[in-house]
Amino acid sequence: MIVKQTVPILQAHGETLTRHFYARMFRVNPEVQAYFNPAHQRSGGQQRALAGAILAYAQHIDDPAVLSDAVELIAQKHASLSIKPEHYPIVGDNLLASIREVLGEAATDEVINAWAAAYRVLADIFITREAQIYRDQQTQYGWQGFKPFLVDRREQSSDNITSLYLKPTDGKPLAAHKPGQYISIRVALKGGETVMRNYSLSNPPGSNYYRISVKRESDAEGNAPDGVFSNYLHDHLRVGDRVELSPPCGEFTLDRPDDPVNPLVFIAGGVGITPLISMLHEALDQSDGSRPIVFIQAALNSAVQAFADELDALRKAYSNLRVHVRFSAPGDADRMANQHDSIGFVDDDLLDEMVTSPDADYYFCGPTPMLTHIHALLRRRNVPEDHLHYEFFGPNTTLAA
Repeated sequence: MIVKQTVPILQAHGETLTRHFYARMFRVNPEVQAYFNPAHQRSGGQQRALAGAILAYAQHIDDPAVLSDAVELIAQKHASLSIKPEHYPIVGDNLLASIREVLGEAATDEVINAWAAAYRVLADIFITREAQIYRDQQTQYGWQGFKPFLVDRREQSSDNITSLYLKPTDGKPLAAHKPGQYISIRVALKGGETVMRNYSLSNPPGSNYYRISVKRESDAEGNAPDGVFSNYLHDHLRVGDRVELSPPCGEFTLDRPDDPVNPLVFIAGGVGITPLISMLHEALDQSDGSRPIVFIQAALNSAVQAFADELDALRKAYSNLRVHVRFSAPGDADRMANQHDSIGFVDDDLLDEMVTSPDADYYFCGPTPMLTHIHALLRRRNVPEDHLHYEFFGPNTTLAA
């Protein structure tokens, strides 16, 4: 097949192609720019993720079912942002034009026609799946698209993380989300720009509010080139302000929360605790007290350790829960570690101490270097891949060495 024959070209020029594609699309169709996080564009993460996705599709064009997990992840992201069928021709037109412009003579009419047909097939797959997600959202949560909410409460969860408690303006009860899911929040900034961002829900499922817990993003000098929305939230969103939320989305959810046998291990790094603490609430609520549950929190120090009081209260309330906090850059007070804290990184010694069963299920979330470290650590311990569950914040990548 012609598309498959373009694999070597995509391997050599994939990121050049996707950089050109995004620049072209934002220039020709600026109306779609609000759907993309500019920080991911500046870092190159979005371009690398798209290049990898295009390459994977070309490699598996004969059997796209192999990519079902990746399709589901992207479809959930699209649904959270209210991507519609009319957006797909915009992407297709700019992608095909970029192939012509970047690949030059290699982009023959035959190649372009083959990729146009392949793109239509892929677009139909996404459109069909996303339509089903929208129907499911309407059935499960009572709305689709964006719905107005009010900031009901603000809470400082650490020195650099602020939590917002959000309630719908129509006063209708909220259906319980699946622990681990995220929402998309849409806000008009003071300058008039509308932004959308995804944030994991950190509240216990079944609450009468949604809680998002957002880390302030800034560099060492306090500038915020990649944290426009997070800084706006920290500095300007106040109780009573109105925002818009999409229904919960996401495939990183707690599997078998009521399993009484296999131990459950959560490993949270930094703000990656947000989906995991929601999962922890659900697992404890569904447990009869017999299932061993371990929660390991990795943080720089106690100043930026999120949900410290909440975790301590859960530890005291549930005898089947063990909590351990590990600080990698401790302050002076942190060095006087109590029985639940230690210094360093998550390692084999800590896992040997906290996890005694080879059948444990692991859920972990945090910065990509931490995810890579934990994934490699667990695979060296011969933990089966189907017992490893993790989520990236931002464009998806791979943890494989």
